[in-house]
Amino acid sequence: MARRSTKTLVFCLCISASFFLIITFKVVGELGHFERQQLNLHLTEGLYRGHKETLRDTIPVMDTAGTGAPGGGSYPVIVWWSPLTGETGRLGDCGRNRCFFTINRTYYHHPSTKAFLFYGTDFNVESLPLPRRAHHHWALFHEESPKNNYKLFHKPVITLFNHTATFSHFSHLPLTTQYLESLDVLRSHAYFVPLSKKNLLRKSLAPVVYVQSDCDPPSDRDTFVRQLMTHIQVDSYGECLHNKDLPPHLKDFTAMDEQGFYRILAQYKFILAFENAVCDDYITEKLWRPLKLGVVPVYYGAPNIHRWLPSNGSAIVVRPKESPEKLAEYLKRLDENDQEYETYLEWKEKREISNQNLLAEMTGRKWGVQDITKDSHVDVFECMVCKRIWENINRLKEGLTPRTWQADANHLKCPPPTTFDFALGPTSWTSQRGIWRPSYEQSKKEAKALHILAQRNKNFSVEEFWKQVFSD
Repeated sequence: MARRSTKTLVFCLCISASFFLIITFKVVGELGHFERQQLNLHLTEGLYRGHKETLRDTIPVMDTAGTGAPGGGSYPVIVWWSPLTGETGRLGDCGRNRCFFTINRTYYHHPSTKAFLFYGTDFNVESLPLPRRAHHHWALFHEESPKNNYKLFHKPVITLFNHTATFSHFSHLPLTTQYLESLDVLRSHAYFVPLSKKNLLRKSLAPVVYVQSDCDPPSDRDTFVRQLMTHIQVDSYGECLHNKDLPPHLKDFTAMDEQGFYRILAQYKFILAFENAVCDDYITEKLWRPLKLGVVPVYYGAPNIHRWLPSNGSAIVVRPKESPEKLAEYLKRLDENDQEYETYLEWKEKREISNQNLLAEMTGRKWGVQDITKDSHVDVFECMVCKRIWENINRLKEGLTPRTWQADANHLKCPPPTTFDFALGPTSWTSQRGIWRPSYEQSKKEAKALHILAQRNKNFSVEEFWKQVFSD
């Protein structure tokens, strides 16, 4: 009885110590980022002092009421609070409107400054443009995985912003198709390998291929694939579950978009297209790549993926509650049945995209991907904010009430990360598999604390933030 109590006590102490370490590492990381940010700000201020007169000459002061017109030489200032563009000063044309864009934070004090732009991955609580004046707009650009900054994915934080450009189709500027160049690349047969040749290649290749080097992400995909590999042969070229080597000239991660790499993948029947996080509309090249190549994607990720597939029968969608063994049985059946397998490639062979939502999104999209004839999504995001600012400037001139914009909770939203409950073999001690759910739960407290402090509308220290986080 005493030995059992001792074991229980040791177990509890281990759990407590683990939690303490997670929090400690997070705090240290946040503090380190803060120090780097202060250094960057110091350098930016130095640049600003060196070009002060030039920049002042570029943008005549606009008063707080916003008087001035595009043709009159006075322009609103929009500050990238996250230095995404690296531009110390640029007068940008947005149709009939012009705004001055800069990463120089000293423009926080400029009377013409109307908006602050944030890049989600670099969004930090330690340095915010506070106090936030009534005419200050906050805009968020975040196209990346939730694991990069979980705080943003909770209502208390996302609703602090007036304008959004995120992967959610609910945002003001949806970036859901950010990894898809065009409809033509989906229809293209540039890499298409006929089934008869794929069948011959099966003598040396597995039916399924997996290429991932970001191991143990929030989606827990490696756990699923590890189990799947016990029931069907999978060639894994990436660092995660690696069992097959690429040619030497393709081993570098920068070769992932090279033709030689594409031609290797195109020889397979199935590609495991598992996202690193499971959120509606979070869709990356993992889905589009096999569709472009003419390989059937076995997809796990966005629950609403059917909203974006070229046709209903263009991918095998993994159900999280379905066992890897059952999926393996289905893939084996398709591998042995040409007629059934080809139903998944019928749209590709005919070059027919039947999904009206995808067609409408791609034809109506205002930005391009790897297309020098179109603006980038960052450019369009900047201009969206610029045009909205000018809309309110003109409304004030006409004696009208300015419009207001605010993000909704669904502009950036993901459910808590979950793990698969399959029996696991030994895993690496460096595995991050167990940290994502605690990190998500911790981020809810951080989001609440940040909202409270932002509503007070004055600067706060790192210590004040963490004190508020743990005040409950």
